[in-house]
Amino acid sequence: MAMHKAARTVWWESLPTGIRNQIDGYVLQDSFLSAVKAVVDVGLVTHGIGVGTAQLIVSDRYLHYGERIARTPESPLDPESLACRAAGCPGRIVAIEAIWDGDTVHDWFVVLLAITAGPREEHVMATVYRSTAERYLGEDGASGRRHPSAAVAERAGRTLAAHLSVPFHFTSPDTPDDEAPRWQPE
Repeated sequence: MAMHKAARTVWWESLPTGIRNQIDGYVLQDSFLSAVKAVVDVGLVTHGIGVGTAQLIVSDRYLHYGERIARTPESPLDPESLACRAAGCPGRIVAIEAIWDGDTVHDWFVVLLAITAGPREEHVMATVYRSTAERYLGEDGASGRRHPSAAVAERAGRTLAAHLSVPFHFTSPDTPDDEAPRWQPE
């Protein structure tokens, strides 16, 4: 059972300053999982604080610091930036592919890849998290019935593929599926 906010605050304030500083340091660096691990490391055995409660405690710290957190920069999604990244890929790009991925921090997101010829290599062009997609879509949020990350990744990926005159592949744009079939050359 999750610890309520007041109990989390009391627990947090009972920690030694050094531990609080370490956890806050991870938070200020936008290192959510490292902060959660630090909370579990000091709270699991002595107070039964598991990952779920640790995530709530770390989320409280994120709220406390707000805009002071050095957020991980978002991937650029404008056509010029994507084309510049693609130009830096070693080898000839033969396709642009969008694939689903996910984690406990961001939930589902889409990764745009440039696939190069020869021994097949994948080069990350952008990672499209929901928050990135929602900012990119703006106030109207025109993603239709699709996950915002899928809508934005498809738009950016198709634009990049057209610029490079290569195919664009996104097997499962309507449903998150990190095991969907991947692009294969014809």
